[in-house]
Amino acid sequence: MTFRNDDARLAVRPAHREHLRELQSKGTLLTAGPWADDSGALHVYQADDEAEVRSILARDPYTAVDGYEVTFLKEWTVIVP
Repeated sequence: MTFRNDDARLAVRPAHREHLRELQSKGTLLTAGPWADDSGALHVYQADDEAEVRSILARDPYTAVDGYEVTFLKEWTVIVP
């Protein structure tokens, strides 16, 4: 994902990070973090299908403020956990 709408996004960042912690505690979010230049982020989810991931993203506080753009969704096969 790439970030956009910085003022609004930064205002809801605490809620976004709490949302991520909740997903991680449920085992839905495996890892997440911003790129070093803060231009976007990588999130790795455990989900049954793309529809479930899109549902997760729809509940993210960043979604409500148009704080990011999904650049791609791709299924991933874990070799080394």
